[in-house]
This record gives sequence, structure tokens and C-alpha cells, in this order.
Amino acid sequence: MLTPTGEAAAHWRTLVAHQRPEWPSPAELGDVADRLAALLPLVTPRECDTLTARLARAAEGKAFLLQGGDCAERFDRLTTPAIHGKLRLLERMAVILAYASAVPVVTVGRMAGQYAKPRSRPTETVDGRTLPVYRGDAVNGIGFSPAERRPDPARLLRMYDASRRTLDIMRDLARNGTDPRQPHKENQDFVSRSPAGERYGALAGRIGRALSREDASGGDPARTTELFAGHEGLLLDYEAALTRHDPLTGRRYAGSGHLLWIGDRTRQLDGAHVAYFATIDNPIAVKLGPAATPEQALALTDRLDPGRRPGRLTFIVRMGADRVRDLLPDLVEKVTASGAPVVWVCDPMHGNTFEAPCGHKTRRFDDILAEAAGFFEVHRALGTHPGGLHVELTGEDVTECVGGGAGLGFDDLHRRYESACDPRLNPGQALDLAFLVAEMFDPGATAAVAPDAAVKAAVRGARHHDSPASSGA
Repeated sequence: MLTPTGEAAAHWRTLVAHQRPEWPSPAELGDVADRLAALLPLVTPRECDTLTARLARAAEGKAFLLQGGDCAERFDRLTTPAIHGKLRLLERMAVILAYASAVPVVTVGRMAGQYAKPRSRPTETVDGRTLPVYRGDAVNGIGFSPAERRPDPARLLRMYDASRRTLDIMRDLARNGTDPRQPHKENQDFVSRSPAGERYGALAGRIGRALSREDASGGDPARTTELFAGHEGLLLDYEAALTRHDPLTGRRYAGSGHLLWIGDRTRQLDGAHVAYFATIDNPIAVKLGPAATPEQALALTDRLDPGRRPGRLTFIVRMGADRVRDLLPDLVEKVTASGAPVVWVCDPMHGNTFEAPCGHKTRRFDDILAEAAGFFEVHRALGTHPGGLHVELTGEDVTECVGGGAGLGFDDLHRRYESACDPRLNPGQALDLAFLVAEMFDPGATAAVAPDAAVKAAVRGARHHDSPASSGA
């Protein structure tokens, strides 16, 4: 990929940046951007290239991406146990999906930067009082007062510090590694308590036997886990300030996270987000909602991945349970026919949000499952690879989505509704989803990788020196 000149790299500043906050002081924003530009990047080019290589395998049908985490991270919820809880949950899901898919699972946390949110309206009104809408802790506060809702550029520095702390915890966990028998044991405990335990038991048993065969083969006891971090690259002032040239290659990387994505609300071909993303060499993704057309997807591919580099571009589709079977086939068929090596990922969350009678935003587990099922059915019919799953989840026992094995209803939402924006799956619901998605894989159509090796790769990762665990970033 050709490195853009300074003028080309700054071209996005001349374009409309949709969803950009109305910062009250351009001078203050500029000062914060200068301070961010003087800080070390949060991730390294080597780490980003490693993730690109892992995603290239997913584009080839030889890996599966699992991405999950909070809808919007919170500064006041940044604790080591909370981060460990999300990562442990992703590990447990990865073991299930790795065995079912017979390919390694690439784990990317929706964290260490997910502090800003696009919103459908710029303001909200409560009891006749109208204030700017909450746009995430990177922009303003959740409290409903003029002082809280004022966009504050200094929050971008807090975002950097919080993201650095999260990545430090992730790297420490990755260095220590994970024995796959431990998340499997936790999954077995879940199965024994689950109302759907009989349904999940057979798969859990097969995973256990695969791990036993690995033990019997005398595998290497050393453990290394690959963990990557991703977020929506919504705040371009922050992203640009942390963008760096790699002195070894001259290529440009966003230093804020390994994988960045463009949201469905900011993917305009003539917009600032597409222009900025075209200048960085990280693996990137674009969310495609129900209004996305094959022509737009092809144009985005031409702009963002003109070299057709496997692993560079991921399309995260969020169509809604009732539309995915109708809208997705044309997209996949035409992009595939163009030869573009994109990774197709299902986001079954964002197209299925509605307001419950009690006033909380929520999602039905059955709708989430139905969209995932439609996604898999479309790929099976077309002979293409369902490359991943992107979900909002937490390791805490919240009550934000209804349904799942525990049968949460609308009356339960008030008990522990803690999300700042959109509802997340709790651990039980997330594991329900993993087991049920596992049933959607067609083993005869997946790459020929031994299930034992797939389970091992899900939580141990490749043993090499370019993993995020072993870098000093």
C-alpha cells in the first residue's frame, strides 16, 4: 500500500465528519490533539499486521472472528475484574466456536477505545428540558445537566489513559496464557445449570474429549493467548492525533487500537471517515446496515482496499432478524464476484433494538439468534464463509436483553440495567448464543482443521514473537 503524503493524509479534514461532536472550543481541542500527538501509540504496527494476518485466514475460510465487549465503555467502570470478566467470557465462547467451526478463533475485544457512540439525534428532552445527547464518556457525561452534557476535549486524554490501562491488563492476561481446560470446565458448569443443558451437553462432551486427546498427545504445556482490541473510529480528531508512521516501513497506522471500524452512520463515500481510514494500514471494518447496497459495498472496497489485501477489510453486517435473509445475499454475491477478499461478520445486535414497555432499550435473544441463523443460512446457500460474530456483552450478570436460557422478561430489566447506551448480553445469554451458533456450522463445508487443534488455537494462539502478548507496547 502506498503511504499517503501529508496533504493526502490530512484530506479528511476538508470533508464532512458525520457524528462529530460540537466541541465548544477549537483551541482547546487543538491543544488536546497536540498533547495526544506527543504520547506513545497504544498499539504497534507489528501487532496490527499480526491481526491482519489472522483475519486473512478468516477471509480464506480458515479462521473465525469473535469480537465482543461493551456497547460503550465507562471511565467509572474501568476495573481489572470487569476487564477480566469480559475477556474470560470471550475465551469461553471461543472454545465452543473453535470446536464447532473446526478452525481457530481470532479474539478481538470491543474495548480499549470504545468510549464514543454515534447517536440518532443530537439532543434529548427529559421533563421538558432539552440538552445535548450523551455521546460516550470520551465526549461528555451521562448525567443530565448542562455541565455534564457539554462536550469536553479533555475527556480524550482520559480516553487515552483508560485505553492504555485496559491494554496493559489485556497484555498481562495474554502473557500468562490460558489453559483451555479451565474455560471448558466453566462451560461444563454452565451446561449443568442451564435449562438447555441437555441440548448443549453433547457438544460440551465432544470438546472435553478433544481436550483429553490433546493431553494424551503430550502437547507443549507453554501457553500464549492472542488478544486484540478494537473500537469504532468515530472521533477522528483523536484517531488522527494517535496516527503514526512506522519508521521501519514508512506505513501509517492508527495507534489507538488494532482494529478500527466505520459505523453504518459514518460510511459515506465522500465523508471524512472513509477518507481517513483509507490512509491507515490497520485492519479495518465497515458496518453495513439494511440500507447498504452492493454498489456501495463495492465502492467502499475500492476506496478502502484497492490492493485487495486479505485481512485488510471486514464487512460487519447488521440487517435485523427479519431482513437479513432478503438483503444479505445480493451483497455477498456481488462483493465475492468482484474478487474482494473481505471477511463477512454478523452483528446480530444493532438491527434488533427496541424500547420495552418499561422504557428501557432492549433486545430479544430470539431475534439475535434469528439474525445469526439467517447470516449462516445465506453463506451456506452461497458457498461462502461466515467469517465471524460481533456482539455486545459483559462479564457481569446484567439484565438488559430479554430471553435466553434463563428466560429474562421485561419485568426483569430494572434489576440490573447498567449499560450507558445499548443493551448487552450477560454471560449466560452469551454462552447460550455461542452454543446455538455452534450448531449452525456445517462441518463438511469448513476447512479441514482437527477439532483438537482448533480448540487449542482458540485460547492459546500462535506461539511467536509478534503477538500482542510479547510486544512491549
